[in-house]
Amino acid sequence: MSTVSPLDALRGAQRPGPKTATLPRLLLAGATGPLGNEVLSRVVGAQNYALVQVLAREPYVQGLRGMELLTQLHGDVQQWPVQSADVGLIMFEPPRPYYQRERALWTPRPDQLQAVAQWMQRCGVHTLAVVLPHDMGSLPQALKQGLANLNEQGVATLGFERLIFVRSAREAQKINAGHWLQRTAKTMLSALSYMLPQTERPVRAMHVARLVEAALLKAPPGIHVAPPELVWRAAQKDALQSELRSWLGSS
Repeated sequence: MSTVSPLDALRGAQRPGPKTATLPRLLLAGATGPLGNEVLSRVVGAQNYALVQVLAREPYVQGLRGMELLTQLHGDVQQWPVQSADVGLIMFEPPRPYYQRERALWTPRPDQLQAVAQWMQRCGVHTLAVVLPHDMGSLPQALKQGLANLNEQGVATLGFERLIFVRSAREAQKINAGHWLQRTAKTMLSALSYMLPQTERPVRAMHVARLVEAALLKAPPGIHVAPPELVWRAAQKDALQSELRSWLGSS
């Protein structure tokens, strides 16, 4: 039985190990709400990124290893300092009022989409995912798999190597039941929700987060739009990988 001397062990430890690919860096705008919290936990916990930088309005002590807050950002996105990143993720879910961490984070408005995307591109981002929640049943069929407005079309013209839009259905926004017209509209929306196909209804945040995380890793070059039906199918048991293959053509 052969033994290894301490000197041989020391020499072995000093030899350079096999080279590993440098992990990309990720910029995240809008890590708030149930979905933002789930996405943040997944992209940080999976350790597929060297660093996850999260946009914030004010300093906040965070305990996630591999995460860094970018605080004290100017109101004008065009004036933000350039960072170093490879991957970008933009979400719009507002922070929950009773979560101190979320209140400290910065969440873009929908009209700021193009400006934030341009800033991320100046930071070096070549792969961008945008999660676009909409009230269930409110998205016309013609727009589910295409670009819905000028902001999205503007982002598509920026020339990202990979651009991913995920259209995630959410519960219809609550209407203040004051005036009788508002009460009538609320009743009609409530009735409409029972008439919608199952595939257009919201799914749990964890399922949307899994789809977003996987798409960032597997999407080939080009523009990819996930309609709400695909998001729903991918949330079903053991369906994520098959839906990814069908959508992205990846293995």
